[in-house]
Amino acid sequence: MKKALKNTIAALLLAVPMSMANASGGGHYEHVELNPRDQVSLQRGAQIFVNNCLSCHSASMMRFNRLQDIGLTEDEIKNNLMFTTDKVGDVMQAHIKPADAKKWFGNTPPDLTLIARSRGSDYIYAYLRGFYKDPKTPTGWNNTVLPNAAMPHVLWEQEGVKSAKLDADGKIVLKEDGTPDWTWESTGKLSRKTKEGDVITADYDEYARDLTNFMAYMAEPAQVQRKQIGYLVLLFLIAVMLPLAYFLKKEFWKDVH
Repeated sequence: MKKALKNTIAALLLAVPMSMANASGGGHYEHVELNPRDQVSLQRGAQIFVNNCLSCHSASMMRFNRLQDIGLTEDEIKNNLMFTTDKVGDVMQAHIKPADAKKWFGNTPPDLTLIARSRGSDYIYAYLRGFYKDPKTPTGWNNTVLPNAAMPHVLWEQEGVKSAKLDADGKIVLKEDGTPDWTWESTGKLSRKTKEGDVITADYDEYARDLTNFMAYMAEPAQVQRKQIGYLVLLFLIAVMLPLAYFLKKEFWKDVH
């Protein structure tokens, strides 16, 4: 019994750093602040996901009717977010056939249901902002987070078109703050160039944050409810069990002096 208990504790202790490593995505990326209670952000993210991601990527463990949890009605889901099926209880399957996707891209696009848990939200946010023009790749695009990614920059109209400055070794030139020294060929719908020549991408960053927020929600739809239950459990332990344990101990030991 004691040996089994020790093994269980050891497994839990090993699981903690492993889960932390998975959450970080195995790299150092700019931290993105997400709010799983921001239903407006989640709704925008859901719209971005079905309009831009669901063409090639599935979310086979997420049902359309689960979007009611983020404040959408069944009619809103049917009329605005369902393009691959007509049943609101169906899972989010990609429009493209897996065989065609592998033929065109070289690989079948991965399922994105749990990508936020396996790679981390920071990874997704950095990936969405890391595309740059590269004529040497088959798609004409590359990515700072996932070099030689098979996926093109599907959000280029929103962000704009930028290219990276390379050094003599072919590595991306970084500025003093550690970010790439981009050369902007054109701005997008959600970016703009100032009179000084700087490009402001705050609107696109918010766009990418909303998509990341939805993908983090999709990976664990019960996250908010789980945390609420956790707070109630802690409150019960502090308000009820702790006083009860104190008075019980006091009663047991009152004659031992």
